[in-house]
Amino acid sequence: MNIKILKCLDRSWQPKITTISESKDLTTLTTTSLFGKLREHELEMNQLNDQENEEKHVRSIALRVIGHKDGHDSSECSDS
Repeated sequence: MNIKILKCLDRSWQPKITTISESKDLTTLTTTSLFGKLREHELEMNQLNDQENEEKHVRSIALRVIGHKDGHDSSECSDS
């Protein structure tokens, strides 16, 4: 039953499927444990995606400094 469940998952689950298959004996692993491991992985992936989306939305402000060679004082630069 566990093998059938793992075969139904799409390619995005492949690294986790490989890990479970190599580390556990699928014949002795209960279906409940398998679903627990898959759910845990799904929650971790969602959390990572949320963190990545938050980082993308953080905007940094860059100030551009314009230097004048012709002797203007700094009060004129601050007005622009």
